[in-house]
Amino acid sequence: MDRIGGPGAAIAIGIENLFPPIPSEVILPLAGFAAARGTMTVVEAIVWSTIGSVVGALVLYAISHVLGIERLCRIVDRMPLVDVEDVRKGEEWFKRHGAKAVFFGRMVPLVRSAISVPAGVARMPVALFVLWTTLGSAIWNSVFVLAGYFLGDNWDQVEKYSSVLQYVVLVVLVGLVVWFVYRKVAARRG
Repeated sequence: MDRIGGPGAAIAIGIENLFPPIPSEVILPLAGFAAARGTMTVVEAIVWSTIGSVVGALVLYAISHVLGIERLCRIVDRMPLVDVEDVRKGEEWFKRHGAKAVFFGRMVPLVRSAISVPAGVARMPVALFVLWTTLGSAIWNSVFVLAGYFLGDNWDQVEKYSSVLQYVVLVVLVGLVVWFVYRKVAARRG
């Protein structure tokens, strides 16, 4: 982080949005630690990482926007256990709750990147998408940058505790998928 500085943090976080296995929970505290060492300021770390978050999210948004709802429905129509009607319901739900979904989604592990996809497919106005992505990302990034800043040499402890949250979210998501599949299978049998 000392070598790549703020722009490097932006690039790393932008890539993290596209490839979620690269954890922001490691990059952001490291940027905070670099700020504590004087390589950059805390504000620079937060601003640069938020720029990276928004740019990465916009790439996924653009890809999903180009894909569009009709192509997505054609893909889903060929998939087992998923109905086009579910996609349409999801699109309607997103149109009603999209701003909240993007804002809060940017602060939930494993959802942070994925929330760009329904936003793009639903063609959420790009200005609103950028606004809510920026606000949600700035909060998430600030928490982790500040944790790294205040923990100093122990910045790597942040990842240990944040991984617990990630596992909780993963268990909830898996539970929801299992419930969804069970419901679909039961409906087709009944």
